[in-house]
Amino acid sequence: MRIFEINSSQVSEHAALAPLALPGSCSAASYLWISLTRDEFRASLPEVQQILQTLCQTQLVDLHVADLLNDQLPSHSDYTSQYDVLVFRRLASGNGQPAPPASTAPPATAPAPRPRGGPPVLRRIDTRPVGFAVFDRVLLSVHPEDGAVRDVFAARLLAAAAPGDRGTPALDVRAVTNRVPTSPADLMLRVINQIVDGYLDLRRELTKQLDHWQAELIDPRSRFTNWGALMESRQSLHHLDEICEDQRAAMQDWLDNLETLPPPKDAAEGRERELVMIRSRDVLEHIERVVHHVRRLEQNAETAVQMHFSVQGHRANDIMRVLTVLTAVFLPLNLIAGIFGMNFEFIPLVHKADGFWIAMGSMLAIAVLLVLIFWRKRYLARTR
Repeated sequence: MRIFEINSSQVSEHAALAPLALPGSCSAASYLWISLTRDEFRASLPEVQQILQTLCQTQLVDLHVADLLNDQLPSHSDYTSQYDVLVFRRLASGNGQPAPPASTAPPATAPAPRPRGGPPVLRRIDTRPVGFAVFDRVLLSVHPEDGAVRDVFAARLLAAAAPGDRGTPALDVRAVTNRVPTSPADLMLRVINQIVDGYLDLRRELTKQLDHWQAELIDPRSRFTNWGALMESRQSLHHLDEICEDQRAAMQDWLDNLETLPPPKDAAEGRERELVMIRSRDVLEHIERVVHHVRRLEQNAETAVQMHFSVQGHRANDIMRVLTVLTAVFLPLNLIAGIFGMNFEFIPLVHKADGFWIAMGSMLAIAVLLVLIFWRKRYLARTR
């Protein structure tokens, strides 16, 4: 559990939820970031609802609570008249499998989760959802049990404060205000941007591993046998493509919701909304890059398989061509041998002392002539 109170020039962290539920515990110029795991959110739900009632005069509805607690929900966006909900499936480096709750043992009849196939980097991509509830003065985020995204961004957020005192403004206030999120929506978009960029950091390793498989598939001298892993990697890439599409649809719905808001009351509110729109479009552009990269990898894997079978077919054609040429060379020789093997008493050259050598010389001359003809026609040329 991480709880932060943020305003334009300082960031302070609180140790517990209970004191924040009291009226006047938070400054009117600041907002809260309450970050919990799903187990912590389930256990602290009454306190969280009390804080939301005190600061925002509203509470989470039951359906949105269920969405935030759901570990298998796809990316989507929803809203009410007082807050927005965004569920965003992350693509981060992890073990790739959801961890069971610490307080609940898995049932004995439940099947074991099937590990994701393909390259090791695909098996390490964690696709569990992160839920956000955006209020005017509170950002509630619900994370998987590891909380890696939360801890990384919390470290960046605390770095905006003075090194000696987290609750004291830094010396250069302008530098702090450029780095500290100005609103809960801005903070949520920065966390989502970090989630998306976490996959972009894995591109090089994933591309390297798939390029290795592609080179092995195209090499005619190699015998590729890892077909099961290749097929599983294609399925995993297709699954990632679906997740990215859900992410893009969720962010597009978020943008559409922002455009339907009533006009801002003053210039400051208009400026803040404009910054949120700009950051939302930037996050959407990052998601587009991820979608483009995943689709390109999926297309490269499909192209490598097709090129592999094309190379194997070309190699089989070369082998059949050589065998056909050799058969054509030996056909006249078999004909001559068959003629002289006939059971007739009077056959030319049979009763001559040098008849064997004349027949062998004729057969050798015919074979050499046919080889030269086929070589000139490039039937025996090696294909590079």
